[in-house]
Amino acid sequence: MDIKPVEQCRFDILSLGEVMLRLDPGEGRVRTARQFDVWEGGGEYNVARGLSRCFGQRAALVSAFAKNEVGQLLENLILAGGVNTDFIQWREFDGVGRSTRNGLNFVERGFGVRAALGVSDRGHSAASQLKPKDVDWDFLFGELGVRWFHTGGIYAALSETTPQVIKEALTAAKRHGTICSYDLNFRPSLWNEFGGKLACQKVNREIAPLVDVMLGNEEDFTACLGLEVSGLDANLAKLPAEAYQKMIGEAVSIFPNLQVIATTLRTVVSASRNHWQAICWQAGQVHSSINRQDLEILDRVGGGDSFASGLIYGFLQGFSPQKSVEYGAAHGALAMTTPGDTTMASLQEVAALVEGKSARVKR
Repeated sequence: MDIKPVEQCRFDILSLGEVMLRLDPGEGRVRTARQFDVWEGGGEYNVARGLSRCFGQRAALVSAFAKNEVGQLLENLILAGGVNTDFIQWREFDGVGRSTRNGLNFVERGFGVRAALGVSDRGHSAASQLKPKDVDWDFLFGELGVRWFHTGGIYAALSETTPQVIKEALTAAKRHGTICSYDLNFRPSLWNEFGGKLACQKVNREIAPLVDVMLGNEEDFTACLGLEVSGLDANLAKLPAEAYQKMIGEAVSIFPNLQVIATTLRTVVSASRNHWQAICWQAGQVHSSINRQDLEILDRVGGGDSFASGLIYGFLQGFSPQKSVEYGAAHGALAMTTPGDTTMASLQEVAALVEGKSARVKR
């Protein structure tokens, strides 16, 4: 990929998406909680935050918040993650949230036979109301300069206007030579009132021709693009590249603009034990990460976003596709050992895991 040089750009990564306040009952249940920890989280934002905090990249976010105490809390959390907030738009709050508000996300981590659970409360959010021409994309991509732009299918599902904003942003990014990635991130609950999978596929097939790097998992590619994955071994015992060759070939024939296709592979043994692997296609070759059998999970939310940030870091650094997918899979694995949507891992920890070092105590 022809990635713009560091010295020509103000930012290494710019993300477009909604950020919600996550309320976490810890080891308990939402329905019985008496207190919550709070984190910030959002599929697109998590990628920029991971690239900032773990990988030391210059990151920024385009979003919108309601101007109230919750919005300020979100801003403070984002600033603590090292992500630039200059391009967050602030919308007036009416005191109730009838017209605009900040989204909330109640998330249980799950354990053993009890699955993780997310209950979002994000209707009428400020970010969902962004419209074309609300953002000066030529200023961002042209005057300031951005090496990599990331957005995704969660933001595309929030309203009738958000897919238009995404297409406007991608078009401007391509005009100024910025690499664009898109995580399909299918969420059935977001599409139910907008026409379900058929509407999801229509929107995402309109966006896909503007994308360089397409991310997702096997469910995402089927639900969002209508591409079937057949022959994948349920326990990931066989090389997943074989099962994905046909799907990748079909995707590239429909969308010849795609330079990279990458996907995570997760087999859920229990909420706290998963098999975890990833693959990355580029230039006709499929590269597979280490297959981490029986990976122990503390909090699975954000694992795919952390995979994306590790993979993007690899490409920004000029790593090979094989090394990039290993960095993505290792970062995703580490992110799922800590609470919250966002990573608490360091670059040194990711590199050590890629090199196969053990979890022996460090003193």
